Amino acid sequence: MNKKLILGSLLAAVALSGCSYPHQEKLTPERLQQHPYELVSIDGAPIASQSSRRPTLEFSEKMHVSGAMCNRFMGQGQLDNDRLFVRQMASTRMLCADSQLNVGDRLIAEMLQNGAKVSLHGKQLILREGEHELVYRAK
Repeated sequence: MNKKLILGSLLAAVALSGCSYPHQEKLTPERLQQHPYELVSIDGAPIASQSSRRPTLEFSEKMHVSGAMCNRFMGQGQLDNDRLFVRQMASTRMLCADSQLNVGDRLIAEMLQNGAKVSLHGKQLILREGEHELVYRAK
């Protein structure tokens, strides 16, 4: 009798522990298109932009991607499972007084061309590629 009680308790604990993690929905273009996003951090460092224009990222219909760091960029995006690709990205080419945004310009271009792993957690959009991470929040 004790063995059945212990086994039943263990099974219940396992079942309940599976419920404690939020179910993550499959990432679709429609989920990305719901909000414009504003950059919060680059590789864990908070954005300290002195300008009133914050770095952004937006997804329009048919996965057209556009945004700005120091420079504006745009291109046709493709979502493949949890990776976002923008293989032919157009961009302005200005040098920015903000060195953090200069790094961000280079990173966003590399990440999107190589295929950034993209995830949504609440209002946060996270792009990862290699050792780099860009964290955005929905406006």
